[in-house]
Amino acid sequence: MPNLRLIDRYMLKLVAWPIVGCLGVTVVALLLERILRLLDALSQSSARFGYVTELAANLVPHYLGLALPVAFFVALFIVITKLSDGSEIDALLASGQSLSRVAIPFVCVGLFLSLFSVALFGYSQPYSRYAYRSVMHAAVNAGWNGRLSGGAFIDENNLLMTADDADPAGQSLTRVFIRRLDDKGREEVITAATASLSADPAGEKVILLLRRGQRVGVDAAGGYRTLAFDQLTTEMPLAGAATLLRERGGDERELTLGELARQAESGTSVLPRSTLLAELYGRLARAAFLPFLPLLAFPLGLAAKRGDRTPGLVVAGILLLAFQHSLLMGQSLAEAGKANPLLAIWGPFLIFTSFSVWMFMGSRKRPGDTPVSRLLRRIGETIDRAVRMVAPKRQAAS
Repeated sequence: MPNLRLIDRYMLKLVAWPIVGCLGVTVVALLLERILRLLDALSQSSARFGYVTELAANLVPHYLGLALPVAFFVALFIVITKLSDGSEIDALLASGQSLSRVAIPFVCVGLFLSLFSVALFGYSQPYSRYAYRSVMHAAVNAGWNGRLSGGAFIDENNLLMTADDADPAGQSLTRVFIRRLDDKGREEVITAATASLSADPAGEKVILLLRRGQRVGVDAAGGYRTLAFDQLTTEMPLAGAATLLRERGGDERELTLGELARQAESGTSVLPRSTLLAELYGRLARAAFLPFLPLLAFPLGLAAKRGDRTPGLVVAGILLLAFQHSLLMGQSLAEAGKANPLLAIWGPFLIFTSFSVWMFMGSRKRPGDTPVSRLLRRIGETIDRAVRMVAPKRQAAS
């Protein structure tokens, strides 16, 4: 970084590791929670661990996009409060540096993350979303793995099987129910007190040894026949019948930015034009608001020196949530045809960015003295006065 001044290099060095740390912790936490749900959903599928690895890898761009604004703001807040606590901001201002000059490196980081977000939201996420659905489709249709948990169901083509209880390995079953259809579509129902599962050497089917049960089936004449048995051996296939997944593009979230713009212009897309524009504007707005986060973090972070840091974080959290939910609501209204996509998406964006600029401009002359801090201070003073007015009455009553 030969062209950067010392203050720029210092600020960038301070903010780099907090961003990486916050991003890593947030993405890993989100992935671990999702992986547990995937393991539960694919517990009866063959090669489930291999599928879970692929699914988790395809979820990284999605969770990275969710975590990026929060991680960036938290990192900014940490760095700014650190500079404020060490009186480094005061020293920089005393040396003639303005608050706007101090904020420039953080705004540049926001611009870089904005470009990264365009690539992430616009091109990486659509492909990873479709890849995730493809892997999930393959996992669901991967077939039974030859084991059965107690209370679980195997629902393959022409086969339904369940057991009330099973050993930890899923191969010794109790109170078994099986319903299946043969090649000619004739139904057969088998119940048994116990059963044992074992895979054949070729690994293509499972051999079931059923004990103390009944077998009810339809014969060639169309009548039902019942067979009571002490021991019965039957076979079931392991491979499931996989079907092809539709091509990418059936969902607007699977389209890249270029594809969204082209299909919205062409007017020949199977998706409504308002849906395409709402998705396009929503992605661009989420990327474009990142450079404005430093303008919000600076006044809230500097205000923490005068009191508790909790109010600043609470206000920032409320603002970020309000912005994200307003974008989601705008997209929903635009997709339903109840609002113009341009106004529904860029309206909340302008409100948020204008508020951030107003907060920053208001704190340049007196860093830390923001409209929000003044509002919180007034609320606190009002509560104190109310408490003082109520306290004498309580003492007199006692």
